[in-house]
Amino acid sequence: MTNQTIKARLLWTDDEMDLLRPYIIFLEEKGYLVDTTYNGDDAIALVKTQNYDLILLDENMPGLSGIQVLDQIKKINPLVPVIMVTKSEEENIMEQAIGSKIADYLIKPVNPNQVLLAIKKNIDKKRLITEKTSHSYQIQFNRLSQEISMANSFENWKQVYKILTYWEIELNKNNDHTMDEVIKMQKNEANTAFTKFIKNNYLKWFNQKSQDKTPLMSPGIFKQKIYPLLDEGKQVFVILIDNLRLDSWRVIEEKLHDIFNVVDDDIFCSILPTSTQYSRNAMFAGLMPSEIDKHFPDIWLNDDEEGGKNMYEEELLKRQHSRLGRTESLFYSKILNNVQGKHLVESFSDILKFQIGVVVFNFVDILSHARTEMNMIRELAEDEAAFRSLLISWFEHSPLLEFLQLLAQHDITVVLTTDHGSIRIDKPIKVIGDRQTSTNLRYKQGKNLNYPAREVFEITDPAKAYLPKSTLSSTYIFACNNDFLAYPNNYNYYVKYYHNTFQHGGVSLEEMLVPVVTLSPKK
Repeated sequence: MTNQTIKARLLWTDDEMDLLRPYIIFLEEKGYLVDTTYNGDDAIALVKTQNYDLILLDENMPGLSGIQVLDQIKKINPLVPVIMVTKSEEENIMEQAIGSKIADYLIKPVNPNQVLLAIKKNIDKKRLITEKTSHSYQIQFNRLSQEISMANSFENWKQVYKILTYWEIELNKNNDHTMDEVIKMQKNEANTAFTKFIKNNYLKWFNQKSQDKTPLMSPGIFKQKIYPLLDEGKQVFVILIDNLRLDSWRVIEEKLHDIFNVVDDDIFCSILPTSTQYSRNAMFAGLMPSEIDKHFPDIWLNDDEEGGKNMYEEELLKRQHSRLGRTESLFYSKILNNVQGKHLVESFSDILKFQIGVVVFNFVDILSHARTEMNMIRELAEDEAAFRSLLISWFEHSPLLEFLQLLAQHDITVVLTTDHGSIRIDKPIKVIGDRQTSTNLRYKQGKNLNYPAREVFEITDPAKAYLPKSTLSSTYIFACNNDFLAYPNNYNYYVKYYHNTFQHGGVSLEEMLVPVVTLSPKK
């Protein structure tokens, strides 16, 4: 063995080890330290005393067979990768080996390069993928920056955000932190440009003359994405996961791959404010907030009025259903905890009789709030990657996954969507207002507001954005990028308390560009 750095420690067990000496020399020249044994008993003894990065194991040996040795090795060290080397291609032997969780297998005769490739694939796989991912993102960086600078339509921004989300997830998958600051900087660059785009275009979207350029927004979801499926004769269930960002959907999507095909993977624009009170009510009513306030004053509550702001979702949904002349039977449920989720699953046979179902799952929003209020949750989900990990842990053991599996089994089309996303905030902006000013950190509604106009998106005439007014002089202002709006009173305390928390209500890619996905069960 030369003085080069040892790449990994291997164990190779084969009753014909003398014939394999050239292979061992070859691997040692490549930087691997290789221990050898001629039988299974010796291999098991070594595994008990040594830590190996990988084990090569002959399937057909005198005494203990390779499968028997593999079983013993896995009991001692379940995580060590084992490559089975066999002369036989019999299906039952391969099934036994794969069922015992081998990492790979080779069919004799093998050549040294085959062995080296198998070792690299299993030991260096993570490093090689990480290096490849980082390198690929670096190649794409300049092109993506150019796309950000040139984006001048909602479709452009959808594409930019999809690409940014893809790279953020891919880099996080490999635990590669070398590009963390780079991707963060590029996301900030994108959000700054997106804010300018919204300031220049948002109010124009409500001008009748520019309707052809208006993106799909919250009030149009049922009319454009759900009712056409019913017209095709499909039984449809809408799953609305409150506060679901595009990156969160992407990791959930991986868990649904075996039971659903994604037939429509779209992004729509959540209205401003990007908060449940406005965006979800608008979606279920099929109307903008000021229209709800005008037509259903008994249902709409302004920011300064007491009471739950989303108490009438089912009623708004039924009124939209009736207004559009829909006659399909409608089911609605809101799930706030696991007990309610389990009850939903248990009553599935009763739910099947409805032609359209709408189920709201509030877990992600609850998790976001818990992260703000509980230090333990904040530590567990310190950034977006950790938050996604926590979300997946919940999803894999949730009644929601059970419910989706049941829907797939009964050939029911699913539209999975949300009302808005959220963004991790870090920069405070001082705002002065009276006692009637709304308390949300990402937007404020009130009169006589004092704020730095350049740093927010202001709507001084709420009627132009179809927003209700608490008073004749009401103004709406929205925080942009990673900013949040704070009062001068107890300023330092609130800045520290809310710094690095997930909030919604304002202008950002994460809050406004949210998924609406149609899923078809795999047959």
